[in-house]
Amino acid sequence: MSRGFTVAVASGKGGTGKTTIAVNLAHIAAGLGRKVQYLDCDVEEPNGHIFLKPQITGRRAVTVDVPQVDTDKCTGCGECGRICQYSAIVHITGNNVLTFEQLCHSCGGCIRICPVGAIKPRLLAIGEIELGTAGNVGFVQGRLRIGNVRTPSLIKKVKSHIRKGCLAIVDVPPGTSCPVVEAVKGADFVLLVTEPTPFGLNDLKLAVALVRQMGLPFAVAINRYGLGNDEVEKYCKSENIEIILKLPDDRRIAEAYSTGQMVVDALCEYKEQFLGLAHVMAGR
Repeated sequence: MSRGFTVAVASGKGGTGKTTIAVNLAHIAAGLGRKVQYLDCDVEEPNGHIFLKPQITGRRAVTVDVPQVDTDKCTGCGECGRICQYSAIVHITGNNVLTFEQLCHSCGGCIRICPVGAIKPRLLAIGEIELGTAGNVGFVQGRLRIGNVRTPSLIKKVKSHIRKGCLAIVDVPPGTSCPVVEAVKGADFVLLVTEPTPFGLNDLKLAVALVRQMGLPFAVAINRYGLGNDEVEKYCKSENIEIILKLPDDRRIAEAYSTGQMVVDALCEYKEQFLGLAHVMAGR
């Protein structure tokens, strides 16, 4: 693990136990003496801090560049609007140019192409990053500013804090949309967390399609094992997908979760399962 290893813990839907597995894996791996980081990239509703209870030692505002048009300089050529693939800047008439900062991807194309230098960058605050420690676990958390939609940009900033030589555990947003793509991008391994229900299977298939399209190695963890049926296992077997963790449907786990406790601390019998998972990650 000295070379560093990034594990993205993801799920095709919310509520599967993704964060439960991510924080317990980080906690148990750190207990083995490894350098571990937990990075909460579920920036719209981060909750890993509830369980890890980190000491926050620093906060950093995250900003991106968006265009600001000087109408006194603008000649109304319309080049800015033509280059923008997202219609984040639109020439209306004369020197009237509208900007839609939430659509802007901060590529800077409109700034560079403007022939008269009428467009300058303006900083837009999209959220913040909190840094700290939770015991021996390095903690990084992104928190998106309310009303902002620049989720991938903030996730990218969170991931920029991954340290070399660490087991970096990235808690990925649920689903298969753009924020998920940004969060799993560059991971050495993806752990897909699901539940043995029709909904869990449906969204697992979507998540599997995504990571396969991205060419990322992955395996599955089944949470609430024994709750529903065996269709998830049948699917994994038919697709030659490894299942590396089966966490039982145990009411005590839910009770520990509801009070912000680590499963491996509250219920010692599950410590071996997470130790096994940590050893599997070490061998990848």
